Amino acid sequence: MHDPYNYGGALLKGDTSHQAALSIAPHVERLERLVLEHLAIFGPRTCDAVEAALELSHQTISPRFTALRQKGLIVQCDRERTRSGRYAWTYRVAK
Repeated sequence: MHDPYNYGGALLKGDTSHQAALSIAPHVERLERLVLEHLAIFGPRTCDAVEAALELSHQTISPRFTALRQKGLIVQCDRERTRSGRYAWTYRVAK
């Protein structure tokens, strides 16, 4: 059974967090699939690059990267610059 309070390793507390977790729960699988498909098609990308390409927020996509890493479905590769100019890890689909 999926724990609605645990998204990407972060334990959510409080009414607002609880409501947010419940509201996204039906979409998590679809969002994880979108991230995996994007990485499979375009190769290694930063979370920032996937956010921009899918036109979704950091708060929506970043936890998907965390969950996919924890499941062993994606792995860390190299570092590259993000839109802000900072360096971030790229990820690819695990072999």
